[in-house]
Amino acid sequence: VQLQASGGGLVQAGESLRLSCAASERTIGAFDMGWFRQAPGKERDFVAAISSRGGSTYYADSVKGRFTISREYGKNMMYLQMNSLKPEDTAVYYCVATRGRYGSRWSSYDYWGQGTQVTVSS
Repeated sequence: VQLQASGGGLVQAGESLRLSCAASERTIGAFDMGWFRQAPGKERDFVAAISSRGGSTYYADSVKGRFTISREYGKNMMYLQMNSLKPEDTAVYYCVATRGRYGSRWSSYDYWGQGTQVTVSS
């Protein structure tokens, strides 16, 4: 499975962005998926995850209430709607997928893409 994240860019604090993740295979519908991010000089952090059927979601406390994860099964797509962006949200965002159960650790996932840069100016 190949994953490709897109939609990053430069925005001002308070603005919104929507990240997209395109999967190469329709079987992605059976995978739990998620987003991680990594800021310069920092560890990679969990952002959000969604179950294979989309009925369950999980968010890091730092983004809860501002970010929304969703899926579009017919197009093998996953999204991350990011509202009320803050400078501390600046990072490279990675989409990930697992045949197992989603979690907050990078090691829980089997596949990941190259990432898309999000920069939030103050």
